[in-house]
Amino acid sequence: MSPQYEEGDTPPPEVAPASPPEEPVSTLHFPPLFNKYSFEGVEVHDVSLKAYIFAQAVYVPHSEGRLVNHPFSRARMHLVERLANNLMRGGRHTGKKARALNAVRQAFDILAKSHPSENPLQTLVNAVENAAPREMVTRLQFGGISVPRAVDTSPSRRLGVAIRNIAQGSLESGKKPGMTLGSALAKEIDLASKGDMGSYAVAKKDEVERIAQSAR
Repeated sequence: MSPQYEEGDTPPPEVAPASPPEEPVSTLHFPPLFNKYSFEGVEVHDVSLKAYIFAQAVYVPHSEGRLVNHPFSRARMHLVERLANNLMRGGRHTGKKARALNAVRQAFDILAKSHPSENPLQTLVNAVENAAPREMVTRLQFGGISVPRAVDTSPSRRLGVAIRNIAQGSLESGKKPGMTLGSALAKEIDLASKGDMGSYAVAKKDEVERIAQSAR
């Protein structure tokens, strides 16, 4: 029943319903990669590699060793950082992370000039997908005989082999006169993104899969 008020009484003011609490607004704003290239719109088309290619936004592609000694830590390391780490494998780039990242930056600048409509980060993702072998060869022991057998490659190993071969091909090409590591890396990524057999990584993938096919 509604309350009864006598003549002259002032009814209490109506209380407005409580508004729902506002959702917290995220204050994280990541700068573009190398302050030039956007992280948005980068897609991984290979279903098996989606969970292992980390190309999301980060402040700097440098984990500073925070992922060391953690299981499956490479799946949480940015793709650009993994490429830079593989560029430090030999020669004057050994242990020089800043120099390796600078080479990746130069390669992205070259790719952006040659293909203005495409994000260089997306080009790198496409190159890794095309260079990742699906089959490899292992050896099984039957008594005293070693027999080669084709096996399916795990997604984590596929990604690791693809990045390593892209870096290795770039290091080999960078030794040529008049060729810098940045320009060699840009050429390797460009060819691999198109699936061109002129790419060292794509050629190695084709060789490994051909050997595996003969060992089935």
